[in-house]
Amino acid sequence: MAIKYDEIEEIIGYKFKDRSHLDIALTHRSYIHECQIERVSYERYEFLGDAILEFIVSKELFKKYPEKSEGELTKLRASLVCEYTLSQIVKLLGLGEHICLGQGEKNSGGMNRSSILCDIFESILGAIYLDGGLNSATRYVKRHLLSDSDVVRESAFFDAKTSLQEFVQAQGHRASYKIIRETGPAHNKTYYAACYIDDKEYGRGEAGSKKLAEQIAAHRTLTQLGES
Repeated sequence: MAIKYDEIEEIIGYKFKDRSHLDIALTHRSYIHECQIERVSYERYEFLGDAILEFIVSKELFKKYPEKSEGELTKLRASLVCEYTLSQIVKLLGLGEHICLGQGEKNSGGMNRSSILCDIFESILGAIYLDGGLNSATRYVKRHLLSDSDVVRESAFFDAKTSLQEFVQAQGHRASYKIIRETGPAHNKTYYAACYIDDKEYGRGEAGSKKLAEQIAAHRTLTQLGES
């Protein structure tokens, strides 16, 4: 698979000096195994990017919200660096189609799988850090994750199940969740959850874990009810 360097660099807002970093950041292990190529997968870059992301987000929230407590900052950070948030950013940027996946992984929907898309956000961050340093990595995070509107919106997502429960209880109702479908192999499942208020179905969510699928379903239900 030929990586479209110019297109990807335009999307992410960073031009690599050494594009081999981008090769690695976009390569899933299934592609290496299937194509028998001499390239490492993105996993080490994702590991590095995960740590850098937590540091940058912590630093920026600490500066931006001097009035917030440690607990409030922790909650905000968790909402921003969660799988759902990062996967949605990568999906909106259209980067899924640029990931080097094995045909089997591609056929099973890998380019849209939230766990893979989340990894790609972090692996690209790791690649940018290695290529351009902390300042370049920080600009990437600020550009795609740390706008004021994102902080507010994703904080609401992080609290979705709690917020929904409080809202429906105040109206004398009850919220519940059901996993309605599972797809994929045992090691890489996608779960589909439905949110119910009493016996009526509202929002649905899909993710790589049951908990996240329920959280997405709750957030979509709140949006339907006009409470998000």
